[in-house]
Amino acid sequence: MSAISRIPRRTLGTTGPSTSAIGLGCMGMSGLYGPADESESVATIHAALDAGVTLLDTSDFYGMGHNELLIHDALRGRDREGVQISVKFGAQRGPDGQWLGYDASPAAAKTALAYTLRRLRTDYVDVYRPARLDPNVPVEETVGAIADLVKAGYVRHIGLSEVGADTLRRAAAVHPISDLQIEYSLLSRTIEAEILPAARELGIGVTAYGVLSRGLLSGHWNNDRVLAGTDFRGHSPRFQGDNLAHNLALVEALRAVATEKGAGVAQVAIAWVASRGEDIVPLVGARSRDRLTEALGALDITLTAADLAAIEAAVPAGSAAGDRYAAAQMAHLDSER
Repeated sequence: MSAISRIPRRTLGTTGPSTSAIGLGCMGMSGLYGPADESESVATIHAALDAGVTLLDTSDFYGMGHNELLIHDALRGRDREGVQISVKFGAQRGPDGQWLGYDASPAAAKTALAYTLRRLRTDYVDVYRPARLDPNVPVEETVGAIADLVKAGYVRHIGLSEVGADTLRRAAAVHPISDLQIEYSLLSRTIEAEILPAARELGIGVTAYGVLSRGLLSGHWNNDRVLAGTDFRGHSPRFQGDNLAHNLALVEALRAVATEKGAGVAQVAIAWVASRGEDIVPLVGARSRDRLTEALGALDITLTAADLAAIEAAVPAGSAAGDRYAAAQMAHLDSER
């Protein structure tokens, strides 16, 4: 996958930007999956852009600004208008990296964006969104503040992350919402019941993160893998003990389907998410050029009705063992209430 023309385009909802059909999630390049090679991270972003990927997803709290600075370095000399940068804000962290809660108040939204623009060395971001619903701030106030930033030209589109159907409706009543960023994979399908129908009713697209379930569905994970202390998967229920053994058995069932298709496990998992609708853009969290090349290979896969039936028989809805986050983090998810 090297020719830009080979990557199709999708639009984030009815009001959002046109982007590549797959986006690059940059979180893993700033420590949350353990140490990352900065030069390889920049090379991976360059390879993604050269291949025709235009959507880069980041947050101001990934590495406490490191991720935004990294993206700035990678975009140096590139066509800014040809890239869509999606930024999340609101998570509060101390200098030791500890998570301190969320602040999506109007003042916090505007202040955070000022620092984001400085780190990215850009005049605007394409999509700006709170990382989580702030329980102390009505979503209408947060969206209203970002709408002010849209009017001022600092933000082009408003997004949301990990919110439920009712919150989507309340937010959309204030200002058009381009997309909802939310975990969606063969192992995480709870959005299908209420959230995805509500998003479609409102003309809101979905940028799906965790499409490989933090690496479980990559086809490269095993029971013996040792995680760095900064890797949040060390505390993720799906990577613990019997849960991990159960989930890896599902992966092996999926591998049989992928092998029959002549594809990799990761490619089939990504292609499945992409097949859920033209309003869904999978975000792949590749940290190396090899993994990026593998992920982009999903675009070459056409899944037939028989393929989809085999995939969902291998990994049935609700079959994952363990929640997708630890209990304390699950409590922050409006999407899980």
